[in-house]
Amino acid sequence: MFNLIIDIGNTAVKASRSEGMTLGKTFRYQGEKVLDFILSLINKEKPEVMVVSSVYGISSHDEKILRKQCKHLLILDKSHTQVLQAKGLPEQITYDRAASILAAKYLFPDRGCTVVDFGTTLTVDFTSKEGSYLGGNISLGCRTRFKALNRYSRALPLVDTPEYSEVLGHNLQGSMVAGVISGIKFEIEGYIGLYPDNIIVFTGGDAIYFAKRMKNSIFVVCNLVLMGLALIADEYVKSL
Repeated sequence: MFNLIIDIGNTAVKASRSEGMTLGKTFRYQGEKVLDFILSLINKEKPEVMVVSSVYGISSHDEKILRKQCKHLLILDKSHTQVLQAKGLPEQITYDRAASILAAKYLFPDRGCTVVDFGTTLTVDFTSKEGSYLGGNISLGCRTRFKALNRYSRALPLVDTPEYSEVLGHNLQGSMVAGVISGIKFEIEGYIGLYPDNIIVFTGGDAIYFAKRMKNSIFVVCNLVLMGLALIADEYVKSL
């Protein structure tokens, strides 16, 4: 029996089949018709067990529709915090962050972890070697910072993430690039310094981009959130 795991994030939806901790083909959708996308996946994959994580709340209307499509459904959102409580995580944390933390703890048992997710937001979370959650921070992601510079200052153009950037800029665009890229780099280096013995795990869309620019040894796990959801799904199946 396989599971269908779905991560509804700030800007995109990711999904995958999973059997235990093994992920199958991943699907990505970026648009407004999220429910239609999920229903199309269900129709194609026909899962018995489905786990849906969302940074937003799943409406009761959508939940009813989804429950009719599979034998077992586990909703993970701000109204369903039981898994967070069971894992010793704060109830206000979103399940994508929770999944990343759980996956990192699974991959690196008995080691403290610093988990950095480079997405629409930049999140940094810390765990101890005993597996306790130490806390975490949220700030603007890389592309979000470029968009904010353009939106809130008429004099600044919209700049895309470049292949190359210098520490200091020498013109307007170069200064914007250096300010954002170097700013994030220095920010992450500061967080790494808080727990220097931790394993450092990068995930999210810009994970590889910034891993190449760090002096420290970095583990890049692109599907860390889906791995965490696969772990939750596997434990859920075993409890049925």
